[in-house]
Amino acid sequence: MYPTPTRHPAAAVRGPQPATGPIKFTIADTLERIKEEFNFLQAQYHSLKLECEKLASEKTEMQRHYVMYYEMSYGLNVEMHKQTEIAKRLSAIIGQVLPFLAQEHQQQVAAAVERAKQVTMSELNAIIGQQQQQGLQQLLQQIHASGLPHGVGGALLGAGVLFPGAPAPPHLPPPAHKVELPPPADIKPPVLASGPPAPQRDDDRIPTRNMNTQQRRSLSPHEREQKYRPRSPEPETSDVKRRKEEKVGHDSDAEKSDQDLVVDVANEEERGSPSARTEGGERAENGPRPPSRSGSSSSRSTPKSSKDEKPGTPGGKARAPTPTGRYAFPPYAYRPPLPYEGPLARTNGLPPAKPAYSYHTCGGPLQPVPFPADALVGPGIPRGARQVAALPHGEVVCAVALSLSGGSRHAYTGGKGCVKLWDITNPGPNMEPLSQLDCLQRDNYIRSVKLLPDGRTLLVGGEASNLSIWDLSSPTPRIRAELTSSAPACYALAISPDSKVCFSCCSDGNIAVWDLHNQTLVRQFQGHTDGASCIDISPDGSRLWTGGLDNTVRSWDLREGRQLHQHDFSSQIFSLGYCPTGSWLAVGMENSHVEVLHAGKPDRYQLVLHESCVLSLRFAASGKWFVSTGKDNLLNAWRTPYGASIFQSKESSSVLSCDISSDDKFIATGSGDKKATVYEVVY
Repeated sequence: MYPTPTRHPAAAVRGPQPATGPIKFTIADTLERIKEEFNFLQAQYHSLKLECEKLASEKTEMQRHYVMYYEMSYGLNVEMHKQTEIAKRLSAIIGQVLPFLAQEHQQQVAAAVERAKQVTMSELNAIIGQQQQQGLQQLLQQIHASGLPHGVGGALLGAGVLFPGAPAPPHLPPPAHKVELPPPADIKPPVLASGPPAPQRDDDRIPTRNMNTQQRRSLSPHEREQKYRPRSPEPETSDVKRRKEEKVGHDSDAEKSDQDLVVDVANEEERGSPSARTEGGERAENGPRPPSRSGSSSSRSTPKSSKDEKPGTPGGKARAPTPTGRYAFPPYAYRPPLPYEGPLARTNGLPPAKPAYSYHTCGGPLQPVPFPADALVGPGIPRGARQVAALPHGEVVCAVALSLSGGSRHAYTGGKGCVKLWDITNPGPNMEPLSQLDCLQRDNYIRSVKLLPDGRTLLVGGEASNLSIWDLSSPTPRIRAELTSSAPACYALAISPDSKVCFSCCSDGNIAVWDLHNQTLVRQFQGHTDGASCIDISPDGSRLWTGGLDNTVRSWDLREGRQLHQHDFSSQIFSLGYCPTGSWLAVGMENSHVEVLHAGKPDRYQLVLHESCVLSLRFAASGKWFVSTGKDNLLNAWRTPYGASIFQSKESSSVLSCDISSDDKFIATGSGDKKATVYEVVY
């Protein structure tokens, strides 16, 4: 059906053809191709090199602009802070002087202050312009009087050399050419006489250029290199050095923020004794540091000279709260001079006018507190305190307690491994302990000592997992029982008013509740995310207050066994106390503040007389006053609740603990110079 295919005649003649193979290059062709590839890669290399050089120059230019921007913003920030400080100080001065003026003058001052607040920038510029014109006229008169050629002053003015940025007067012709002045070698930011000099920082080593465009000119590469070469810091005055040391002390404190409760053993180091041992077995300069469950902490500051710093803090972190590398400005309220002379503190009526140190808020911004006329006078308000005895414990005193029983007074001081008992019924020099209670191992510090209301039982807690109960009724104190918990350390103790229950603040953040009759653990309150550092109980035994290194204060309902409230702060809590006659809670903080909170209202007072961490705090039994001690070596007595300063006492080392006798007649403090101090309260 289909025809049979026939082969092409030519194909039949040629026969089958061989398959085509790959093309073969000669050596010359290969070398030529390699040469072409090399030339192509070399061209790409040169192109990339040019791109890199261009990017490098752009980077240099950006860095130059960044330095200019940084200097401008830094200078503006400095000026803004200075202006703010000046405004605050002026407001404080006006507030202090105003009550002493007549009514008519008070109204005039108030009207002037209101008018000053309403001044706009345009009005301010107009006033500055008028002052510049007046200064200009005086300067021109001096120039003409000095015999300079006619027109020199006008040329300088028109060129912007005199009063840079000011417009030339209309009667003067514009200059034929712009007068160029070489840039100054070094321009420093201005320092106002009313404020302290700025501390020298690493950032200050960046040379400050003149920002006036009328004095700027092009620089050669060599000049630019010389101009922007980092210079050595200038010689510092004693004031600047002191402020630098304070800043260094603050930064060193911030680096220790995760070291929790730290005992002050600086005096041991000064006297050549070995450094304290941590629980992990390693030697540490700042004494034992129990472990913390969190590695971070709140920001603060506590400005203190690194040379004189005594690390007696439960957190060791500074106040202040200025982060490292930022410009540090002094606080508005400074510690006032001591309102007494000699060993007896006296305050006859209100002290002289001084910068505000107590502020109040009821949910809004903080406002300075105007103290009432009877703030420092009245029944139950001390006039001062007199030191009557020094108890040479021999170790850093981290805990202290006072007792009054049967007409005799005793003091208990806790240091390394032991508690010493002292008879202070007749205080005087060369005091000797009555007995010594060996509670912990030799290298572990006692953190808290608490007496039961009957004065015959003592509870001791510290850097160990066990609490010890001591019987003081026998001629020789003896241990009655031990309470063992899972936490490695106990930071503070509290006892219920009926003496049946003990509460211990544990380094793991839990609050352990102990049955003292059966010596058993009843339960644990859990909530703090870091170590619980301080504790107090309400007089009726219904509410418990705890503070922690997690920057919180928590209240607990003891009847229902639950947490009621939580107060958050920006700093670690080192101490607290509940007023026995009212609803006020005083809180001592790592940032040097004392906060006084109302238990049921948003009222809050902030007291800023301390210069470093507030390590202990105690209310008087009358509830009318309380005391606080700190790392700044101060014992402060405050009026409840608004914090009028009753008296101050400066000790020679960090004051780590304090207590007030039940009759409000004696105060005892424990400090880092290995002794306790007993004060008699003078009314």
